[in-house]
Amino acid sequence: MAANNSTQFDSYSERKAFDETKAGVKGLVDAQITEIPRIFHDPLGTLDNKQPNVSASDFAVPIIDFAGLNMSRESVVEKIKDAAEKWGFFQVINHGIPLAVLKEIKDGVRRFHEEDLEVKKSYFSRDFTKKFVYHSNFNLYSSSTINWRDTFGTYMDPNPPKPEELPEACRDGVMEYSKHVMSLGGLLFELLSEALGLSSEMLKSKGCMKGVLMLSHYYPPCPQPDLTLGTSKHSDNSFITILLQDQIGGLQVLHQDSWVDVSPLPGALVINIGDFLQLITNDKFISVQHRVLANEAGPRISVASFLSTSMHPNLTVYGPMKELLSEENPPKYRDFTIPEYSAGYLKKGVNDESHLSYFKI
Repeated sequence: MAANNSTQFDSYSERKAFDETKAGVKGLVDAQITEIPRIFHDPLGTLDNKQPNVSASDFAVPIIDFAGLNMSRESVVEKIKDAAEKWGFFQVINHGIPLAVLKEIKDGVRRFHEEDLEVKKSYFSRDFTKKFVYHSNFNLYSSSTINWRDTFGTYMDPNPPKPEELPEACRDGVMEYSKHVMSLGGLLFELLSEALGLSSEMLKSKGCMKGVLMLSHYYPPCPQPDLTLGTSKHSDNSFITILLQDQIGGLQVLHQDSWVDVSPLPGALVINIGDFLQLITNDKFISVQHRVLANEAGPRISVASFLSTSMHPNLTVYGPMKELLSEENPPKYRDFTIPEYSAGYLKKGVNDESHLSYFKI
């Protein structure tokens, strides 16, 4: 018992020392380390299948072209329905967000994370209700291991930050990209509503558009990528997530017990179903587990926009949608509020077990 306490104390001390540098994982890379600290080591056995279990020809995340929306909306809706039911993930092309906007947000994320450390330190915090927060690993002190990743986050809806509350390095990109994300989010909820056989406004009327949390990740090159992960296996604390990723790669989705690469596609956005949408659709749409591999090629840049109020006040009580229930399809989950769900999700941290299981009837 004493040995275990000592190990735990050592781990905490190392995490605290890492945290207090406020330099994040990038600070370790800047120090030119050749071996990663043990607090980043993933538990033995979880990295034995880092390569995809299947080839791209066997499984590929669906790609849906929105260019045909005006001509054949029903066809697009059918493809979204199929992807949401079978994969929980799909990529969208011709989504309407200009390539210049996508480039500017990625460049802005990189500029901030490669900014002078003293500038970044002024934004460092673990109070995730702040307008803009920079940190490394939101679950640094609760997770069994920590990931090779730095992040800044900002709530863009409701009550978005004023431009002057954002760092100059990423200000323009964040403000402009977030406007497009909210517009695309509205369209996606319309299409997903129609995919459920409901009116196009149904999901929006349930409050699915109430919040947008944007997390901008920076995955520095890792000297020992086989020992750690960029992001551990998890599902998302959202209704849907809109992800912009660069061309480095590393995102994988768990499909039919196999890890499948979500291969970067220029100009595309990755859309995935979150826990909340699986719950209110009573398992009609699925929120699947996914992860990001560490890599030597980095830095990898990604911007994840979670359509969810997360920890912000929201008194709406959610449960399986009555419009989808019947004697043959009774509710599988109890009612919940998003802050209640989020508090448990954050306490649990990113790990193998979906938080949805705690709400099953």
